Amino acid sequence: MMNEFNKNNPFKTPDGYFEKLSESLKDAVGHEAPKLPKEDGFALPDGYFENLHSNIRHKLNVKETKVVQLHPFKKYYMAAASVAALFLLVLGLNWNTEQQPSWDDLANSEIDSYFENNDFELPSYEIAEEIPVDGMEISDFLNTQLNDAHIVDYLDENIDDFDDLNLEDEE
Repeated sequence: MMNEFNKNNPFKTPDGYFEKLSESLKDAVGHEAPKLPKEDGFALPDGYFENLHSNIRHKLNVKETKVVQLHPFKKYYMAAASVAALFLLVLGLNWNTEQQPSWDDLANSEIDSYFENNDFELPSYEIAEEIPVDGMEISDFLNTQLNDAHIVDYLDENIDDFDDLNLEDEE
């Protein structure tokens, strides 16, 4: 009947094994009560725990030893640590009295990268209104200087008919 529940189990028991188990154990042990001694086999001599400490000391012949402190210079270490802490505190207070960073300390590349990486959602005409243009020239905005060769190359690539341009002075 066990094999019906678990077909993958390779272990089998004989029929009626568990029903007859208690009877077979009684037969193996016997019907008699086990033979146990009536008294414990362990006994202590009288006064054993009262004299235990002195007996152990006597057998070991332990002599009293002088106690030596491991840290006799503890006061000097504490004084040196407090002087070092005071020195670091004074140095730390003087260190923070330096000037605060200003706009002049920032590199132009850091400012440019900040404006390139942060979107302010401002159109270019609003930004242009805030920038003063008095005394500025076109070369202030350009990374490279324009020369005649660059202008002619640009016009050659982008203008189909040079006659449309009025390049010559009509005198």
